[in-house]
Amino acid sequence: MSETGFDASARIYVAGHRGLAGAALVRRLRQAGAEHLILRRHDELDLTNQAAVEHFFAEHRPDYVFLAAARVGGIRANSTYPAEFVHDNLAIQNNIIHSAWRNGTRKLLFLGSSCIYPKLAPQPLREDSLLTAPLESSNEWYAIAKIAGIKTCQAYRRQYGFDAICAMPTNLYGPGDNFDPLDSHVLPGLIRRFHEAVQRGDDTVTIWGTGTPLREFMHVDDLADAALLLMQRYSSEEIVNIGSGDEVSIAELAQLIAEATGFRGRMEFDPSRPDGTPRKRLDTSRMDALGWKAGIRLQAGIVSTYAAVVADRELPLGNIRARQIRSS
Repeated sequence: MSETGFDASARIYVAGHRGLAGAALVRRLRQAGAEHLILRRHDELDLTNQAAVEHFFAEHRPDYVFLAAARVGGIRANSTYPAEFVHDNLAIQNNIIHSAWRNGTRKLLFLGSSCIYPKLAPQPLREDSLLTAPLESSNEWYAIAKIAGIKTCQAYRRQYGFDAICAMPTNLYGPGDNFDPLDSHVLPGLIRRFHEAVQRGDDTVTIWGTGTPLREFMHVDDLADAALLLMQRYSSEEIVNIGSGDEVSIAELAQLIAEATGFRGRMEFDPSRPDGTPRKRLDTSRMDALGWKAGIRLQAGIVSTYAAVVADRELPLGNIRARQIRSS
């Protein structure tokens, strides 16, 4: 994989290939002609096991690594399982980064998250706002682990010359997301909630928080496209934001999802539930300079995501047809 094009013969390991981001990376790599993808399920390789990860890298010696494996979840999951969010994510990324360097990996891309930035950092969020103020408390366990991953990549670059780069995507969504009713992120959680309401014939859907926080969302296929571009053309210790520019309030997001699922009832907001960070939009100047822009608009992405998960029976209570709405 070089700046002049994609090396289809390279050995490429996608860590976390069954997750939302990892699956999209595999789709994009195959589209680009990748011939030697190295993929392992959790039951085949426990990434928190240092000895197992080292053995895997010594045996397969991947040329390129996309580090998309992580323990992820929404506000409730972060609050309920803080130890797992810190321990598992630190273990996964430490094991992979160290073993990749030890076994001759040419380049590694570490996927972080926009939650690494301070809760009240100036908007849109610039990469240099990292570590300038306190984090949002509802996801600090995950954020601290991701920040440690960034610093690990930078340390290995400085000390050993290891070509490790770090990308910080905005809130992702798409087929293969986690639709758990309690531990999912906001967009897939709302898709499930509205889907079930339609199935049951409910008149009301309750949404956590006030509905006022602003969020930016990006389809995971856009992330995969940007990640491949970075692997081909970017080499620096400076982190890079990947965003879409599609920023909406939670109330506006809920309305889009209601339309996509065919829900015609009333939405009620529960202000006793946490809102999280009031606003979180990324400054994408560095990606802009590389000539990259997201291509999937939010409304169209929600419609296609809902159609895909219904077709694949990822949602409960039967298989219904996604409502087709005009997208822009």
